[in-house]
This record gives sequence, C-alpha cells and structure tokens, in this order.
Amino acid sequence: MSTELAIETQSLGKTFGALTAVDTVDLRVTAGTVFGLLGPNGAGKTTIVRMLATLLRPDSGRATVFGHDVVREAIAVRSMIGLTGQYAAVDENLTAVENLRLFGQLLGLTRRAAARRADELLEQFELTTAARRRVGSFSGGMRRRLDLAATLITLPPLIFLDEPTTGLDPHTRERMWSVVRELVDRGATILLTTQYLEEADALADRIAVIDHGSVVAEGTAVELKSSLGEEMLRIDLVEAAQRPLADAAVERIVGSTPLHGDTPTTLTVPLRDMDSAADVITACRASGIRLRGFAVDRPDLNSVFLALTRHSADRKVSA
Repeated sequence: MSTELAIETQSLGKTFGALTAVDTVDLRVTAGTVFGLLGPNGAGKTTIVRMLATLLRPDSGRATVFGHDVVREAIAVRSMIGLTGQYAAVDENLTAVENLRLFGQLLGLTRRAAARRADELLEQFELTTAARRRVGSFSGGMRRRLDLAATLITLPPLIFLDEPTTGLDPHTRERMWSVVRELVDRGATILLTTQYLEEADALADRIAVIDHGSVVAEGTAVELKSSLGEEMLRIDLVEAAQRPLADAAVERIVGSTPLHGDTPTTLTVPLRDMDSAADVITACRASGIRLRGFAVDRPDLNSVFLALTRHSADRKVSA
C-alpha cells in the first residue's frame, strides 16, 4: 500500500455566522485507500468535502490534495478530483447517454472518445437498457448510478462520495459498494461520507467519526470497536416505560448510563468483565424491570457511534 498522502488537513475550520460547522479538523488520507467520514446529519461531513473540493474556502487551517493547497492551487486540485454529491447533478431533460457524452466533451474528450467512454460506463453501471431514456423518468437509484458514472468519466485519482447510497435499495447499494472496491483496485483514493454504519464497516480502511464539526475518534473499524471493550451486553425490555429504571440500575453497576439504540426498548451496556453482565441482569430483576431477552456479544460500529456521539454531545453541553 502506498504511503503517499492523498489528503492532509491541519486545523481545518469553517464557520457560518455564529455556527462552527467544522472545528480544527486534522485528517491524513493515504493514497489508494477508502477513508470514511462517519457522522450524523449536520455533523460537518459535507462541509469538509466541499472545502477539500475547492467549493468552499476554509476560514482557518489548511488542506492539501496530493500536496496541492486547496486555496492557492485550486485549479490543480480540481484536475485531480471527482465529486458525487448527495443529489444527482445530471440533466433530467437529457437521456443517460447524452448526459455522459456531454460530460465527456466538457472534460476534454473528443466526440468519439466521449461516446466510447459513455458506453463503457453505462454497461458498468447496468444502465445500458435505459441509455436512451430521459433521466427525468429514472428512479432514484438509477440517477445515483448515473451521477457516479459521470464522476468517473476521466477516472480521477481522488473521488469524493458524499453519502452516495442514501435512499437506495439494498441491491443498488451493494452494486455501488462493488464499484467503490473496483475503483480502489484500480488505484483510486475514495473519501466516503456516510450515515450508514455497515457501509463504513464494509468499505473503509480507516474511519473518522465526526460530530459537531470535530473528529471525535479515528481508526480502523476493528480499532474503533475495540475501544469500547471486549464485550457488550444488549438488553431488550418488555416495556419502554421502564427504560429510566433500567438506566438507573445499569448506572449503579457499571457507573454510566447505557447506550440507547433506535428502539426505545433496547439498551446496550459496555462491560468491564463478564461478572458485571450478571450483576446488571440481577439488578434489573431486583428493580422489577421486565426483560424480553438479553445477549452478550462484541461491539459493532453502531455501539461505537452511539457512545462517541453521546460523549461528544455531553462535552458540548458541559462547555
């Protein structure tokens, strides 16, 4: 694996009025890898991408792309990047093949080369049968595939994928994942922003968790998972109304409140050791809390994400 840096930021910052969107972010992205920016809506992920892609000027710090400063050498940076944003940038009034040929010619390809490249991309993204349909009739998944195809016309060495699979069905998402892996195999570097924990786990060589404009953790998926400890106790309550009682019982045993998942009846407790799992269950029963079930397993990225963003929010409130 290359040790060349595709991206480096130092104390990168951006504010919008009184809002600090990005707060002194330091990143180092090795060429030929997938680097994931994982965080909730409004965390600052897209603002970071827009600064790196020269679409926003940083208010503080600096950033380079393959050694070129994103402010002072913006034209050089733009020649090395491709960007797929959260919304398709293709023309709905043109057909798929017309869009790709137009992008190709705008990027300097001859008419013949643009037509050939358009045909290759339509096949790669399984859009050949829809090539001559107006994009306005496409489904959301088809538009996302076409948008990514347009980004890849000239195969730039650095590709920004800003939440590329939002709203896609599982089959289309898997296809997009396959394309990302193919690009990296061909030497590209991918900066991927996502809210999907399984996407970051499946694709990213390294992950930075972003919350409130700051990097709250960084590492491989394995390193981030191990940061919570070896095991997690997952508790499923019968009644959501008993969650405050369960929180109190857990805090008495492990010294902190449990993590709360998407459902109001599910609690996750990082464990110091296996004995504390039995102690938590005993404490819940002693408090009259009805349990539907419980299990002990290893941490996943969902647990890491909940823990890190909760601690980040706690720090912001206490500040």
